[in-house]
Amino acid sequence: MPETSEESSKEAANCEHNDGVNVREDSEYVRLVISNEPRVLEAEEGTHILQTEANARLNTFFWWSKTLALCILLIVLLLIFLKWGAPFLFEKVLYPILEWEATAFGRPVLAIVLVASLALFPVFLIPSGPSMWLAGMIFGYGIGFIIIMVGTTIGMVLPYLIGLLFRDRIHQWLKRWPQKAAMLKLAGEGSWFHQFRVVALFRVSPFPYTIFNYAIVVTSMRFWPYLWGSIAGMVPEAFIYIYSGKLIRTFADVKYGKHHLTTVEIVYNVISFIIAIITTVAFTVYAKRALEEIEKSETIGEVAASDQASYEMGKLPPERPNHVSLSSFRS
Repeated sequence: MPETSEESSKEAANCEHNDGVNVREDSEYVRLVISNEPRVLEAEEGTHILQTEANARLNTFFWWSKTLALCILLIVLLLIFLKWGAPFLFEKVLYPILEWEATAFGRPVLAIVLVASLALFPVFLIPSGPSMWLAGMIFGYGIGFIIIMVGTTIGMVLPYLIGLLFRDRIHQWLKRWPQKAAMLKLAGEGSWFHQFRVVALFRVSPFPYTIFNYAIVVTSMRFWPYLWGSIAGMVPEAFIYIYSGKLIRTFADVKYGKHHLTTVEIVYNVISFIIAIITTVAFTVYAKRALEEIEKSETIGEVAASDQASYEMGKLPPERPNHVSLSSFRS
């Protein structure tokens, strides 16, 4: 019995000694290793934040450099055009057209020719901008606006009707551009007013309307909101083309001595030209942002609908297993 008590006391002493060593070792490990882990994490986070800020500054620098280079390039191209391109355009293109217009046709016949060109060019995917310029140069705001609206309205209806005959082929063709097809899908959804508004925004936006006339048939777009939305969207463009056509006509008359600009007319033309550019950019930016907001709202609505559907499915009770009766075992 005494030996047993001595052995137990030795074991207790050894345990106390080992515990002390373990405590010291643990405290040393905590001090050297564990205490350094938050510092390492903080250092890594700080490095990541600094790297992100550096990348953001570098991207901003590159963006401003590209923008500055693009502006310089545009200014150089504009100066080259004003020096050599504009005189060639006036002498070889514009002035012969004006002489042809004055001698070959009367104004009623010329109006019919312009309406026909505005109606048929979109069918063959030909831009109708030159015809709009001629309408503004020759007929001005009143009759020129009527010519443009009548011609472009026919030019929007004909491709729509032709596209209905080749709807399956157009649908297969649009599969090559899924992003554009998704944007077009927005126009065919919703109420009458939603379709009207989206079509009008498409007409003002940079989206090529000659392709839009055909591609819209693959959606659920109805004819009347398509027609009235197209007309509403073409009104700003018609006035801009008429104004630019009249301005070109004024420059042509000044160059060939048919008209002399006064100081008031020069100031008016400069101010109106700046306003026209700002208005065009503002309409384009507004239409693009409005379409992006509509696309985001549609995406959010689809995600919410899918979440709601999955939630409703989760609320359903689980399928109960078929109970096996004892009689089946007995048989």
